[in-house]
Amino acid sequence: MKGETWFLSLCLIIIAVRNVCFHSMIRWCTISPAEESKCKAMAQAFTSAAIRPPLQCVRASSKDECAQKLTVSLSFSASAKEIYDIGKQARFKIAAGESGADGKGITYYGVAVVKRTNSAININNLKGKKSCHTGKHRTAGWNVPLGYLIDSGMMSAMACNIPQGVADFFNASCIPGAKDDPASLCQLCVGDRTGKYKCDESIEEQYYAYNGAFRCLVEDAGDVAFVKHTTVSENTDGKCGESWAQDLHSEDYQLLCRDGTRSPVRDYEKCHLARVPSRGVVVHTDISSSVVYNMLREGLQKSGFPMFSSAGFDGTNLLFSDASTTFIQAGSENYMEWMGQYYHILRAVDCSESDVPSQLRWCVLSHGEQQKCADMAVAFKSKSLIPYIQCVYGASVEDCMKKIQNKEADAITLDGGYIYTAGKSFGLIPAVGESYTGDADGSIYYAVAVLRKSNRDIKRFSDLKSKRSCHTGYGRTAGWNIPMGLLIEKGIIRPQTCQVAQAAGEFFESACVPGANQKGFPSNLCEQCIGDSSGQNKCEKGKDLYDGYDGAFRCLVEDHGDVAFVKHSTVFQNTDGNNTDFWAVHLDSREFQLLCSQDSRAEVTQYTKCNLARVPSHAVMIRPDTNHHVIFGLLDKAQNFFGVNAASGFKMFNSKPYEGSDLIFKDSTITLIGVGGRKSYEEWLGQSYLDAVIALECSASSTEVSLFTVFLLQCFPHPHYY
Repeated sequence: MKGETWFLSLCLIIIAVRNVCFHSMIRWCTISPAEESKCKAMAQAFTSAAIRPPLQCVRASSKDECAQKLTVSLSFSASAKEIYDIGKQARFKIAAGESGADGKGITYYGVAVVKRTNSAININNLKGKKSCHTGKHRTAGWNVPLGYLIDSGMMSAMACNIPQGVADFFNASCIPGAKDDPASLCQLCVGDRTGKYKCDESIEEQYYAYNGAFRCLVEDAGDVAFVKHTTVSENTDGKCGESWAQDLHSEDYQLLCRDGTRSPVRDYEKCHLARVPSRGVVVHTDISSSVVYNMLREGLQKSGFPMFSSAGFDGTNLLFSDASTTFIQAGSENYMEWMGQYYHILRAVDCSESDVPSQLRWCVLSHGEQQKCADMAVAFKSKSLIPYIQCVYGASVEDCMKKIQNKEADAITLDGGYIYTAGKSFGLIPAVGESYTGDADGSIYYAVAVLRKSNRDIKRFSDLKSKRSCHTGYGRTAGWNIPMGLLIEKGIIRPQTCQVAQAAGEFFESACVPGANQKGFPSNLCEQCIGDSSGQNKCEKGKDLYDGYDGAFRCLVEDHGDVAFVKHSTVFQNTDGNNTDFWAVHLDSREFQLLCSQDSRAEVTQYTKCNLARVPSHAVMIRPDTNHHVIFGLLDKAQNFFGVNAASGFKMFNSKPYEGSDLIFKDSTITLIGVGGRKSYEEWLGQSYLDAVIALECSASSTEVSLFTVFLLQCFPHPHYY
């Protein structure tokens, strides 16, 4: 045993030595004679202190050339914005970050400031307000707020015309430097005391830069100011001698938080729009990040060389930022993860004409969709909306997915089940979502399990064993797919090769599952059904009185079940006088509770936190190499002309003039929404819905279609999603 321990220790030593010695030299990229001079002095200091591996200085003309040289082993420090740009042309790793004394690696936080007295404003209702910005293309005043609003789906910019998107979003603004853009972007600017230099990127414009944008808010020109986290404290509580800042108190201002709340200006670490990282150390993919990080830390601690000072080298911020004091571990070698929210913000404003395709090929599945798509193309073109729409016919949903994957088409609107297939098997991502309530969530509904409050025997899902259950119907989402998936996911039932019905029959004592009157299915799945008003058509889907949402709830009410699997609105629609049918007229919603997926109970009003799954809305699916902001920009602009408020002519959410319903978009859509943070198919579907879907995946093997498609076709041959 001792020999084995000795041998293992020796191996670890050899590996450690190899990791250091493998990098015989670290080549550091410099972009000026001054940087090269500092680099050579640093290399000499490291050598004198016996810091390994040794440094060699390599000269380049710019950070872009340094990025090009990343094809060979190379390292250098760059700002977050430079790292974002480098990511477009080279593969690399983040080895370390620079930081101030606090060790947090932050340059600053981009924040949205409002007056405390303006209590009605929050981050979700900025549309139509007046805004103050530090200047066009500046980080805190342009990139951060506009990137955040676009990335979150609150703002859109058709054809990457961000200035026009800003003009459409805010009622009026002061954005110094935006003179060539829509007039409203300079409307709030004031120039100097004589009115000259209005909207100039100059201190002559009184509302320019951090202090100017805050002054714009102070003097009631704007409702919100986009600045950095220190701006308010630097201009209040007697810290600023300017006349406009006299008698200002920091407590009179608040920050808008991303969750829709507000906080005091001192709480910027938890309440901000973006965390702008300090500089990061970029290294070639073949270089060990830990080797570079350790070299830099040792150099800082042992060499005595002033790494964060450019004094004596005829420049500023040479090699590293003069404001930094230490190096910190990157946390992630992936630059996107290292940048965090700031990456998505820069991605949102990094949009140019080259990102806008000449046409958007929409895949349609029927003659009715083909007709509606053709009319949509004509209508969009009449309003000069771009990219132009072209219609591509697909033989099936899967055929459309393949066409998009193979770049023969670009977009299609899909429901939850097919979104899973599109993402898992074809690599597609959501670009735009439908909302049926008008809010930013867009969900169709929440699937819930309803109990009588008086029934205290059921506290967790395992307690449902040998109980009676009421379902909306076999194969339906809220009444069957979601609850069965949850029971499987929890390991409470274990069906063999898609025999979910058999497993349900063994688990429940009896049930009403309209549509389960099929050959080979357990008879007890229909035992609690009662048929139609004449007692006929028992357990027939669409005919039994216990069919559907209201029917499943009635099954519970009339004591034919201990639990009803329905949607969150079902209880409210049938209680408190909202349903005058004899069986519901005297029901009180307070008589019922929800059984939560976390094995607890809650009131029926708490469905957003106590549910089996959030059933997601339909989404427009595209390839990941398509800029989803371009797609939302087009459709968001289009719904201004052809949405629910369209008086006449083409209507995006109306299929009546065509053959069929829910063509291209669901007819019940109220508005189209941006995907916000739900950028992948997993994020769009939500974890609870995804867990249920995965739990119901069949054991039958298939490499051509997704497991969920197998589940739909083999387990539930005729699925009903609503």
